[in-house]
Amino acid sequence: MTLPPLVAPGPALTGDQVSRYSRHLLMPTIGEGGQRRLLAANIAVIGAGGLGSPSLLYLAGAGVGRITVVDDDDVDETNLQRQVIHATADVGRPKIDSALERVRALNPDVVITGVSEHLDADNATRILADHDLVLDGSDNFETRYAVADACDELGIPLVWAAVYRTEAHLTVFWTAAPQDHPAPGLRDLFPTPPAPGSVPACGDAGVVGPLVGQVGSMMATEAIKLILGVGAPLLGRLLFIDVLAATQREIPIVGRGPRRVREAAAAAAATATPPPAEAEPSVSLLSPADLATRLTGADTPFVIDVREEHELVSGIVPGAVHIPVAAITGDPAASAGIPSDRDIVLVCRAGPRAHLAATALRARGLERLFVLEGGMLAWPDPTPLTVETR
Repeated sequence: MTLPPLVAPGPALTGDQVSRYSRHLLMPTIGEGGQRRLLAANIAVIGAGGLGSPSLLYLAGAGVGRITVVDDDDVDETNLQRQVIHATADVGRPKIDSALERVRALNPDVVITGVSEHLDADNATRILADHDLVLDGSDNFETRYAVADACDELGIPLVWAAVYRTEAHLTVFWTAAPQDHPAPGLRDLFPTPPAPGSVPACGDAGVVGPLVGQVGSMMATEAIKLILGVGAPLLGRLLFIDVLAATQREIPIVGRGPRRVREAAAAAAATATPPPAEAEPSVSLLSPADLATRLTGADTPFVIDVREEHELVSGIVPGAVHIPVAAITGDPAASAGIPSDRDIVLVCRAGPRAHLAATALRARGLERLFVLEGGMLAWPDPTPLTVETR
């Protein structure tokens, strides 16, 4: 069943707009009325990164009249492999600045606003209020859940995606969807965020650049379908994309009703069941200064660098043994030579992969585990490459 249009048509098109959007006007699924809906729409895009870049460019090109982009990060050289809205000259600048410049240069019809605040549970509802829908291209779970909960509260649809290396998930969450339509939310798919460090970010796991371009463009298409009320949006369906296998498959998602209904049910369940068992303690952090001191003492820890081999050229912690995180998590034999009678310090670029490796090692009975706080980004003086590899 087709959803009704999300946005009412705006004013009649000008002569210049008829020319600019002529390829839309030729299509029965869009036409003049649909283009007027796009020009009247107000969309928020969370993140001007890998997913936000193509989403912003295609939404602007399509003539979405008002766009808010939320991002508090600066452009880094490593972003340029996939974040196509930024250029080499933008390195070091706020992503908001370069994103706004690019969109304004692409389409002067678009009124774009930048929000450089860090979006969290305290300000998400305020930032997202008065928008017709939201596209979430964020890369951390704190933001994803804050955005999803705010959209539930505001009753607006959320186009959501996540990418990991060569795979991606894409769907539409809308707990206030019209009657007789699926009404899933993020918490129907993932009730609670995963444990810190259990899912590496792309800065630690890597991602193929064209994949985020493909998925970001699909997010923009889902937004356009919702605005126009055409086609079959991914509501109640999670699309799983594997670019290496060149396959796509759908996984159904069942919503449990509006957010207030789910919260009431969760509260009732909490009073009717015993409290959950105490969570497994998190792995302790060891500061770079403390690790440096301990490396010169009598009780030297066993340091494992879990990064990929190509990353080691930037330097290592002195005496570190190299065991990639994929080997630790996937092959029990990889941990055979790790001592159980010494403290073990796990090191990666920033921390997430080290936490993931620690979780795997703890499951195999090792207990004296630490993660280098801040990873190699925080290590003051990396030693030139001389590392034992397992």
